[in-house]
Amino acid sequence: MSLSRRFSPASRQRGRMAWIASWATPIVAAAAYLLFWPIPVTPVAWEAPKDPGHTGAHQPNERLKGLQRIALGEGQVGPEHMVAHQGWLYTGLSNGDVVRVDTAGQRRETVLNTGGRPLGLDVDAQGRLLIADAYKGLLRVTGQGAQAQVEPILTSVSHPVPDDPVRYADAVKVGPGGTLWLTDASRRFGAKESGGTFEASVLDILEHSCTGRLIAQDPNTLQARVALTGLCFPNGIAFSADGKQLFLSETATYRVLAIDLAKLSLVRTFDGHVGVPTIQQAMQQGAAKVLIDNLPGYPDNLTRGEGGRIWVGLTKPRSPVIDAAAQHPILRSITLRLPRALWPVPKAYGHVIAFDDTGRIVADLQDPSGAYPETTAITEADGKWFVQSLHAHDIGWMPAP
Repeated sequence: MSLSRRFSPASRQRGRMAWIASWATPIVAAAAYLLFWPIPVTPVAWEAPKDPGHTGAHQPNERLKGLQRIALGEGQVGPEHMVAHQGWLYTGLSNGDVVRVDTAGQRRETVLNTGGRPLGLDVDAQGRLLIADAYKGLLRVTGQGAQAQVEPILTSVSHPVPDDPVRYADAVKVGPGGTLWLTDASRRFGAKESGGTFEASVLDILEHSCTGRLIAQDPNTLQARVALTGLCFPNGIAFSADGKQLFLSETATYRVLAIDLAKLSLVRTFDGHVGVPTIQQAMQQGAAKVLIDNLPGYPDNLTRGEGGRIWVGLTKPRSPVIDAAAQHPILRSITLRLPRALWPVPKAYGHVIAFDDTGRIVADLQDPSGAYPETTAITEADGKWFVQSLHAHDIGWMPAP
């Protein structure tokens, strides 16, 4: 057979088509996967403010570099929040342990294990430890040592439906009059159901449906009410020196809010009745305002220090990819269909700032190397600044300047 007959035009055409098909099939399959594979989020378009980067009050520095460390023990990870009480630092860890360490770093004790993921902590007027557990809700501890008893005091709240579960208890703070204030970071993505606090936070921030809530609870009757809704991953809580304002970090919008507690109770909802307002309604009616806007990272815990300082940690710097995709939900959907290693999670960058009740930045500490990862805030005690972290294996600290 001649070569001309062996490779006729028809056979060459069939060869080209087969070659194209061999490439087109995986490309079409990959495109179909990236566009249509089911994912747990339905991204919402929003307008992210232009990232100022590390400018102005946040000029690059290394004031957080070289932290001293207090070991937590084998396999202990994530002192996400700390509260100082009677010479001890209490913190919750990723394995469910609540431990306390003396401020000298010489003694360490395991207080209890919640069976969940303890995050925010506070102590009430009776000396009882309060725990915002991302899996379990709001817990209260009575007694100490072997006699310690853990009581779940808030696992659901009746809004927007009766007995609606608290899906992501994040921060707890005792407010004026003893009222317990709790952030429920997301109604869409429970920390336990989503595979962990970090996973749930990524899903919620990328979806940006803003279903977070601020909850108030009477410490005696334990009756709870939703005080504010429509929050974009509400996180840390602190109060002004006079107790009239509640400060709230809204992680997904890079800002800190100031809420007038007296005015908040008077806000009218869209139907003209006093009820559960959204953050937009509270702002329109003068009960809330943006205290600090357009931060260069994701704000987390809030802790009050000395001299009127309120600390907030930026767990990660902002991602230009996430900001650019803010108005393009399809891009965020595609992102979540990629392998997790390809998610646009920013690199570790240590960053903690302090502000006063007016929102003025009074301190800015950074470590560009991220040696102490995912910094969430600072707790001041015994002349030292103790740095909190979502993923560190120890407690970082430095002498107070």
